[in-house]
Amino acid sequence: MKLIRHLSPSGPAYAALQPDGSALEISGDIFGAFQVTQRSVKPGKLLAPFLPTNIMCIGLNYKKHAAESNLPPPPHPVLFIKNTASVQNPGDPIELPVKLPSNSVDYECELGVVIGKACKNATKANALDYVLGYTCGNDVSARDWQRDGGGGQWCQGKGFDTFCPLGPVLVTRDEIPNPNKLRIRTILNGATMQDWNTDDMIFDVRTLIEFLSSSKTLVPGTLILTGTPHGVGFARKPPVFLKVGDSVSIEIEKIGTLTNPVVNEKL
Repeated sequence: MKLIRHLSPSGPAYAALQPDGSALEISGDIFGAFQVTQRSVKPGKLLAPFLPTNIMCIGLNYKKHAAESNLPPPPHPVLFIKNTASVQNPGDPIELPVKLPSNSVDYECELGVVIGKACKNATKANALDYVLGYTCGNDVSARDWQRDGGGGQWCQGKGFDTFCPLGPVLVTRDEIPNPNKLRIRTILNGATMQDWNTDDMIFDVRTLIEFLSSSKTLVPGTLILTGTPHGVGFARKPPVFLKVGDSVSIEIEKIGTLTNPVVNEKL
């Protein structure tokens, strides 16, 4: 099932996309009891497919990305956090920072894993039972704050407002039985920058859920961004960073395409 969150006349609402392109209203809580009704709806403005309770991100989780970063594969998943206010809707702009400027804002295509029920001490065998579904994410990153002049501040460099576009849909786990066999791409102004497969993850989705839930409860609505493949902007020669007027798309097999324009921050 492909779930969308959209702006209805009464406010944000969920709907289920149908194979013929129509949409049916969803009643209830997608992180609890919900059902797809027979009431057809005309979706309004498309919103991020859900509002995360937490955003847990994994760094250096693709073999070839670790290599292009000149770093060895980590012995354990590398965890950092993004601010929940960084979430952005499909089609809405990524804003380049002006108040605390950055000249090296980068793209990162990522598979987003959405936890559907409280998860603690999961095993690899049952880890996917806690997953509601999957979405496309763009882990936008101000590299100067993350890596260099900002003092190695990952959460600062990756947590600016609008730095976490999500969508366009949330695909329930029954449609993606193996999240580690999906083509994943970034397309910048029509040019392919990243084009790889989630089977290159150092720690697969099951392992990530087992690892994270062994030390902390993953509450419903937790988003896990699972890392990015090689081809990021800072590793290119010369580097390629986002600029005003760009359009960046994240494509993941069986999920869809998330596209956002790039503008300057509005003060």
